[in-house]
Amino acid sequence: MANEVIFNTLHLDKSWTLATYRSAGGYEMLEKVLKEKIDPAAIIEEVKKSALRGRGGAGFPTGLKWSFMPRHFDGDKYLVCNTDEGEPGTFKDRDIIRYNPHILIEGMAIAAYTLGMKIGYNYIHGEIFEDYEIFERALEEARAAGYLGKSICGTDFEFELHAHHGYGAYICGEETALLESIEGKKGQPRFKPPFPASFGLYGKPTTINNTETFACIPYIIRHGGQKFLELGKPNNGGTKIFSVSGHVNKPGNFEVPMGTPFSELLEMAGGVRTGHKLKAVIPGGSSVPVLPGHIMMDCTLDYDSIAKAGSSLGAGSVIVMDDTVCMVRALERLSYFYFEESCGQCTPCREGTGWLYRIVHRIEHGKGRPEDLDLLNNVSDNIAGRTICGLGDAAAGPVKSFIKHYRDEFEYHIANGRCMV
Repeated sequence: MANEVIFNTLHLDKSWTLATYRSAGGYEMLEKVLKEKIDPAAIIEEVKKSALRGRGGAGFPTGLKWSFMPRHFDGDKYLVCNTDEGEPGTFKDRDIIRYNPHILIEGMAIAAYTLGMKIGYNYIHGEIFEDYEIFERALEEARAAGYLGKSICGTDFEFELHAHHGYGAYICGEETALLESIEGKKGQPRFKPPFPASFGLYGKPTTINNTETFACIPYIIRHGGQKFLELGKPNNGGTKIFSVSGHVNKPGNFEVPMGTPFSELLEMAGGVRTGHKLKAVIPGGSSVPVLPGHIMMDCTLDYDSIAKAGSSLGAGSVIVMDDTVCMVRALERLSYFYFEESCGQCTPCREGTGWLYRIVHRIEHGKGRPEDLDLLNNVSDNIAGRTICGLGDAAAGPVKSFIKHYRDEFEYHIANGRCMV
């Protein structure tokens, strides 16, 4: 565990309340920024220096994204938080809004000041309604205390933040589909370009970041970008919350420095469940390629190390599988998820995800053919990179990686009509 943590009011009694957050120094940085009238350009430079990368999955440098926003645009601009945490294996953002929502509110208010915005939205996954209600209560507290609304902290800065309730659609985690949903339309991704920084919510310039990303901002303002960077490693600044699930003794969320060895995170989660051995790990949520356990044990938890190993850090959603898992059955379940969650807009994804699921399904149920493995790879290649958003890649990546690393299990299934394990 990190010697110094960012989310330092998590799991305290009534931790979501303003009083608890204020007792830990909450909103001091918002007051500092506003009363000292810190230059927004200087804030962006500190965020760049911090090497804070988007915590929602893509890992795009946050400071660079903020620099895309036209500072002096004549008209409304919007700030949007993506709390549509629909990726299987991911459950960190809901803990932030459940236990420490004011750190998100403060981070968004600082971002709004930096980017010259007056209106923000937090799009919250529809299946965590109790947490949505907590966030609404936190917004009421912040407004009553003068941290939202007009004349914030007695200055001329104004910012209003609204919670927006999603409906549980996986596709709305994609940023432009999320914008469509806020506008009251069907949640389908937009073509890019234009990008949200120039044509976003209601056709206006918009900046979208993940919950955990915004929640890191007060720490960066308090301690500086260099200190945040030093918590992690070059190009991977800060700490990160990892959601660990699957076959471990103590599943949960763990905040560790970027660059921590995977073996240490596994130990924090109580190790592989008693009596079993590590077989495979999906390191960043169900949409990223699977890695065999022995490869993952040599990795550190940062974007560069996981990418070098052939997968992605994603949102830090670590799914652990032990030696009882049939990889064919696991892939069947994943393929069904992406088949069901495709929005249907792009033909390769709409049709291809169904083909992938049906082929894996027949292999799992003893009707597979030797040519099916090459067919799965071929279909995957004709989906990836040919869709408006990344869901097609998310469906194809696991298929190719499962076959690459566990081809013997698929061949056994085809030859014998049953699982190897």
